[in-house]
Amino acid sequence: MRYAIVSETYPPEINGVALTVQGLEQGLRARGHQVALVRPRQPHERDSAAHELLMRSLPLPRYPGLRVGLPATRQLVEAWRAQPPDAIYVATEGPLGWSAVRAARRLGVPVATGFHTRFDEYMRDYGLPFLVGTALRWMRRFHNAADATLVPTRELAEFLRVRGFEDVVRLPRAVDTALFDPRRRSQALRRAWGIPDGGVAAIYVGRIAPEKNLDLAVRAFRALQQQRPEARFVWVGDGPARAKLEREHPDFVYCGLRRGEALAEHFASGDLFLFPSRSETFGNVTLEAMASGVPTIAFDYGAAHEHLRDGEHGAAIADGDEAGFIAAAVRIGSDDALRAAMARAGRDAIADLRPEQVAADFDAVLSGLADTAPRRPPRHGKPLAVQDEREVV
Repeated sequence: MRYAIVSETYPPEINGVALTVQGLEQGLRARGHQVALVRPRQPHERDSAAHELLMRSLPLPRYPGLRVGLPATRQLVEAWRAQPPDAIYVATEGPLGWSAVRAARRLGVPVATGFHTRFDEYMRDYGLPFLVGTALRWMRRFHNAADATLVPTRELAEFLRVRGFEDVVRLPRAVDTALFDPRRRSQALRRAWGIPDGGVAAIYVGRIAPEKNLDLAVRAFRALQQQRPEARFVWVGDGPARAKLEREHPDFVYCGLRRGEALAEHFASGDLFLFPSRSETFGNVTLEAMASGVPTIAFDYGAAHEHLRDGEHGAAIADGDEAGFIAAAVRIGSDDALRAAMARAGRDAIADLRPEQVAADFDAVLSGLADTAPRRPPRHGKPLAVQDEREVV
């Protein structure tokens, strides 16, 4: 079949959405499908691959290195009219994403959207709590214009359903356990971090930005450090809050962005993953940490709620319990035997998750839309009604 994927973030940008979209695209190709990718043009790019359509873009304010696609409904209509896709997947809710949904509806091509980012929670993180309701209504309008909205967890599916999101489909996530593996642990890397024999390396992997609630990770580490003075805090990633963090905590280890085997080596070389974010739709890094044999402290939602068993693989903390997060970091971080047991259990818990199954499930959603709703006209006046959740299993 011929599919189109539209995303306003894609590698070489490094974030959870970009890497998830790339994995879905590669999974469809591995299954023998043609996939056309629509994404913003990067400043250094002049030519595009045959399967890519690069669109005009602008830098995303407050996020160096990220860009947002400009509206392009007419261009997408022309491109898809010339080479009609059987179904379209729109991963992001920016101007390019809205244009893609409009173009799909205009052409009558089935379209699914992905709910990857909690923009309503971002409003709180950036000091705009009065816009939470507006952001949620904006997202609902966007996703309800599609034939299906794909989400990674049952918890998120239920959250959206009760708020009037229609046609919600759960598409579970997986992790590459061949890449993220405890055997990639590197003593040479740990020595470069300044970790002595028997020392503890707390690690954070992800975007260094306000919405990640990073002050809590810092406070948890400092509490752990009182029990284990030799502990070091290793940061893997980049973002708008990194410069301030480096000024305030020069003793931390800052590794910058890492991808592929380098990222897997950094993960496996840590001892405790501190993930304090409360604004994720899933949190791929939780699965990557568990696959790498690194006990995880996270709030009990998203990937942690689906896969992390409190007391077995780390700690799944009740939402908002910052004292509990800090206490768990101290308790687990200072107990070498407990961390070793959790590392083994966490790895075993996600050993059967396979990216190939995610690709098959994604293919089933898109092909199902193409088979059951081929070239249907745009929907007008569809009421906001809660419908039964669909799930790919």
